[in-house]
Amino acid sequence: MHCGLCAESCIYYRTFGEAKFIPAKKVDLVSSIYRRYSTTSGKIFPKLVGARKLNEETTEEMIDLLYGACTLCGRCTLHCSIGVDISYIVRKGREMLANMGMMPESLQKTVDAAIDTGNNMGISNQDFIETLEWLEEELQFEVNDDNARIPLNEKGKDVLYTLNPREPKFFPLSITAMAKIFWAAGENWTLSSKMYDVTNYAYYTGNMKDAAIIAQRLHDEVERLRAKSCVLGECGHGSRAFRWEGPNYIQKPYAFDVATSVEQIHKFIQQGRIKLDPKKNPDKVTLHDPCNLVRSGGVLKQQRDILNLAVEDFVEMTPHGNDNLCCGGGGGQLAMSEYNERRMKIGELKANQIKKTGAKVVVTPCHNCVDQLSQINVAYKLGVQIKTMAEIVADAIVLDDKPNP
Repeated sequence: MHCGLCAESCIYYRTFGEAKFIPAKKVDLVSSIYRRYSTTSGKIFPKLVGARKLNEETTEEMIDLLYGACTLCGRCTLHCSIGVDISYIVRKGREMLANMGMMPESLQKTVDAAIDTGNNMGISNQDFIETLEWLEEELQFEVNDDNARIPLNEKGKDVLYTLNPREPKFFPLSITAMAKIFWAAGENWTLSSKMYDVTNYAYYTGNMKDAAIIAQRLHDEVERLRAKSCVLGECGHGSRAFRWEGPNYIQKPYAFDVATSVEQIHKFIQQGRIKLDPKKNPDKVTLHDPCNLVRSGGVLKQQRDILNLAVEDFVEMTPHGNDNLCCGGGGGQLAMSEYNERRMKIGELKANQIKKTGAKVVVTPCHNCVDQLSQINVAYKLGVQIKTMAEIVADAIVLDDKPNP
């Protein structure tokens, strides 16, 4: 079609203004290789139909544009006039490169760590358990209940909860926040020390074999512990990779329920299992919508319902919801240091969005987004707080009617 509607949808094109960043150009790049090797016209008259050889020059261009200039946010797909799933085609291009072992080494190292150690941060089992032990003490102090626990490896629970490994490594209080919510709701839950990583960076590399290994491990752990459901921690791509892509990776449906922590918290509120006092969060709050959770996952209304009950002053960004701008941290960008300068430059669009809201607190239910927004906060001197959904809810929970030990 070459209508160009996808151009203004893309944060890379809007930032740099170069034609090569237009999403349709990326589609053309991938499809030109298909035409060269899979169509008669491309084989006989390659120049006439724009069919390109898969040579060193083409692969270098693919790596730069498909990995280094796309967060797989899907906003271009939303705006495509004929409904082309552009981000899917970019992922297929990444899959082609992954099959040749040509994915960025920095991104692949994150996948290798997950496969070799069970989590993408390479946290040892002992360090993880010790972290949970002191976090359990923090939880007991905060809720004034010596019996409050962060259960580990317990079988037959209603919920197996997962984490982004950046939580035990860098953001441990977000674990306490969700544990507080589970405690207040009286939930029957557990964590696993064997497989707790919600992330699957092979979704970003395009290596389907690696993606299947990671998804299979979490699937098997849910079944080993005989949990009725798996609740996914705050991670956009992790939620998509396990909940929606996972059954395709392992080629069978799940025999258990899967939900995001946002949906779980929303359910607790609807059931009256937790009560919130918005006065405990008096500052103006805005919400950043993670692309994979909202635009690709359909979890849109729940976090807004939660914030309207958890904070006194909630204001939306413009645009927001399904049309919200990507923060720039998706697509594996945070793992690829070679593209840091480009990543931080596209982050200016999000910085301007936040500034215009006048908010003091930015909430986002995704740790990749938390990382990117935290770096944007410093780089563009926003002076805001970045919080997860669990943290803002935990701050608002009313504990007065809970018995003391």
